[in-house]
Amino acid sequence: MVEISIVYQGDLRCEAIHTPSGTVIVTDAPRDNHGKAESFSPTDLMATALGTCIMTVMGIAARKRNLDISGSTVVVNKTMITKPERRIGELAVVITVPHALDDATKEVLKTAALSCPVHHSMHPDIAMPLTFNWG
Repeated sequence: MVEISIVYQGDLRCEAIHTPSGTVIVTDAPRDNHGKAESFSPTDLMATALGTCIMTVMGIAARKRNLDISGSTVVVNKTMITKPERRIGELAVVITVPHALDDATKEVLKTAALSCPVHHSMHPDIAMPLTFNWG
């Protein structure tokens, strides 16, 4: 179990503290939902969690094969919808691994990406297309 402590700062801003490390993240409401958009919004953090989780599990799979995929990137484009309620409609993910890899290794990394716990924790109504760019 990991504890996250959150304090409402007012003006639609929160400060979240990762208790084990003391790391602080500030969130702000987006402009299209009454905020100033001066930091990540809560839904931005969901997109961030998805992208970093995918890259982390790919990194674990690569490490098990003595492969370094440093320099790889993930870009997540978040699209909000308003009907039937305001929520994330799509998290489009583009993964780029700039290394020359054989087909078997690419398949291992794709499988790892799809095994991401955040991906499995998202509501099934959120579209999450993944695109892979290799080498």
